[in-house]
Order: sequence, then structure tokens, then C-alpha cells
Amino acid sequence: MEWTGYVLSAHIEPIVLNEAKRMTSLYISTKNKDKLRELRELLGDEVEIHHPGDQDEDVEEIGSTLWENALLKAEEGFRRTGMLSIADDTGLEVDALNGEPGVYSSRYAGADATYQDNVDKMLRELNGVEAASRKARFSSVICCVREGDEPRRFDGVLEGTIIEQARGYNGFGYDPIFVPESDTRTLAELSAEEKNRISHRGRALRAFAQWWRTQV
Repeated sequence: MEWTGYVLSAHIEPIVLNEAKRMTSLYISTKNKDKLRELRELLGDEVEIHHPGDQDEDVEEIGSTLWENALLKAEEGFRRTGMLSIADDTGLEVDALNGEPGVYSSRYAGADATYQDNVDKMLRELNGVEAASRKARFSSVICCVREGDEPRRFDGVLEGTIIEQARGYNGFGYDPIFVPESDTRTLAELSAEEKNRISHRGRALRAFAQWWRTQV
């Protein structure tokens, strides 16, 4: 496996599952409640989802790419549980900012930045930039780690534009200022079903689910 040199100290007892349960269960290496909600909506009720508890140590995102961070988190999930484990990392790439914030999207305004802090900084950085130059894309990378297999990668991309003022109350992160190219509404103005149908994470997760269903 790639990137196996990092030793992470967190440890919890492996989850013990019988074989039938193991085939319909997976571990998602995130404590982000918004991501977990989206993943549950996308995977459906036939999948039993396990994830870290609030008391569990976070996996530090020390990678320089989305893939490296997703791999780190998925490998740690597998180490903790022995289950098929997936993790994602997502970045917003803005052309006018030379691809920033990218891998640093969740901490664009600082290590302890809130969603609003990041949105506010983005709007400040793009102040005065004309609409035609505000093209951007969300990229999601999902890594899957399981016993006896190399890490597997699944990608999803959503092209769009950053608008000048936030709109909408659904979603999270940069959703209120991102308009997908297939719509005139921001992601925060879409219903969960509408967003999941087109989103970067939804596309990556559907690619994973399509592969996974051939394995069970």
C-alpha cells in the first residue's frame, strides 16, 4: 500500500461482525456530521454504517493532495476496525485563485475556521472579480481500503461558479456560494435529493457503490 509510513496512535477495539453482516457493513472515517448525513442518504438503508465516535482521535490530514488525505483516513479506519473502510477528502478549486483553496478548503480561513469563516474569506478574495472569471469546481476523492486488496480510488467532480453573495440554507461548507453549471441555484438552495443527484461526493460515492455491489 502507498503511504503506510505514518504511525497514528488512536486505537479502538475492532468491530466483530459475522460474514453476512460484514458484506453489508462499512466503516466511514469521518466525524463530520454533515458528511455522514449525506453518505447515509446516498448509500441507503441496506448498508450498515459505522464511524468514529466523538471521543475518538481525529486522523490528521497531513497529505498534500486529496488522495493522500483520503488514503490516510481510510487506512486508519481499517487499522482500527478490520472492516472495509472508506474515507473522502474534498476540495474547492477556484480558477481565479490558481486552484485554491484545494486540499486546504476546510481550513481556508484557519485551523479552527467555521463554514462561515471560509465563505467570508472566499468572497473577500474574489471581491471585484467578474462573473466570467469565477469558475470553480468541487473535487471529491474516496479511498477504499479492505483486507487483501490495494487501496481503491473513486473520483467525483462538479463544475460551477462562485457567486458574489451567499444564497440558501441547505447543505454546508461552500454550498451557499457555489452554483453548479447545470443550474441557476446554489447547492444550498437545492433539496438533499437534488444535490445528491449531481454532487461531486455523490458521483464519487456512486462509483464506489457500483464497484462495491459487484463484491458482495
